[in-house]
Amino acid sequence: MVSDMSVQDITTQDNRPSRDEAMKAVETLLRWAGEDPSREGLLETPKRVVKAYEEFFSGYNKDASAELQKTFEDIEGFDDMVLVKDIDFVSHCEHHLVPILGKAHVAYWPDEKVVGISKLARVVDIFGRRLVSQENMTRNILKCIDETLKPKGVAVYIDANHQCMSTRGVNKGASSTVTSMFCGVFKEDRDVQRRFLDMIHYSR
Repeated sequence: MVSDMSVQDITTQDNRPSRDEAMKAVETLLRWAGEDPSREGLLETPKRVVKAYEEFFSGYNKDASAELQKTFEDIEGFDDMVLVKDIDFVSHCEHHLVPILGKAHVAYWPDEKVVGISKLARVVDIFGRRLVSQENMTRNILKCIDETLKPKGVAVYIDANHQCMSTRGVNKGASSTVTSMFCGVFKEDRDVQRRFLDMIHYSR
């Protein structure tokens, strides 16, 4: 089991700013950029940005492990990996607050608990809808599934485009970042790991 690092989970912030304070912060950034927040096209922008942030960062209000609590009792004798591939996600870089667009491939090898496949996608979304580094997101997805389902193993593979690289800085629009992490049978058995990698790269 993965137990050396804690999952970035829900935190309660007593000093969380009000909606009005957040909107005023957007106005400040607009002025800093050289704009006039009072002009016609920007009058509703602070309100829209705050509303968008509620959606972008909704993962802070959700518990990923809770999504995995409901398991199927009627599935018996299944002893192989369960893979959900090509899970689209949109996240945001914690260093520049710009989008990360990618796909996650998540597999686990059940022991006693079998969960609905949509729940694996929800776990990806919850951790994705926070400010992240891709490395931490990969680890947190794996750790959540490993600790909650206690399977024989978990594999997580993420391939994403970071707009902090493609639209600023080095401006490498065609680049992508790949991270992977394995535990249990996926780490100990190279044949199982290779089969996982072959399956996610197999063209349908």
